[in-house]
Amino acid sequence: MTRVTWYYDVISPYAYLQSARLDVLPAAVELECLPVLFAGLLDHWGQKGPAEIPAKRVFTFRQTKWRAEKAGVPYRLPPMHPFNPLRALRLAIALGGDLAMIRRLFACVWQDGLLPDDDDGWRGIQQALDVTDGDALVAQPAVKQQLLDNGQRAIAEGVFGVPSFVVDGEVFWGDDSLDFLLDYLADPAMFDDPEIARIETIQPSAVRR
Repeated sequence: MTRVTWYYDVISPYAYLQSARLDVLPAAVELECLPVLFAGLLDHWGQKGPAEIPAKRVFTFRQTKWRAEKAGVPYRLPPMHPFNPLRALRLAIALGGDLAMIRRLFACVWQDGLLPDDDDGWRGIQQALDVTDGDALVAQPAVKQQLLDNGQRAIAEGVFGVPSFVVDGEVFWGDDSLDFLLDYLADPAMFDDPEIARIETIQPSAVRR
């Protein structure tokens, strides 16, 4: 079995779209799904999220709507974005983090418009996941710590965005990297190509300050 870690945040429409396609992974793959706080990755690497750049925000939601329609994936932009995903991420950990549950959680946000930082939305998410006391679950110190640990692990592995796969120490970032990952799984030696190896040696000729 090949172990592949999938890092996601429910705030990301690209992670939602990718979650619907994870069944294409080979049967020999053992998939580990780990929620991370996207904002924490942005802070660490000194980046802005797509929704923080007005022109990029419009493009992102237009493109994800288009991609969802092309793929036949239900998609409805939630009433607010960005939003605080903390309760949803912690709930995913508390509930064990299996893929079926994760997909239901994504559907709450990206199909039903239920947001974890809105009281009505939070109640709706709990109902959809058959949770009776979500507040108690997400308040557990071990759950909070696990989310922090996931973020630190992701950063240590070089993850800078979501969704991202990590396998053999290699990062495959973005919804459009799934085919890239599949090719790598079929032939890990593809990274031994001299031109690919040379990429890591290229240095910038200028650095923006």
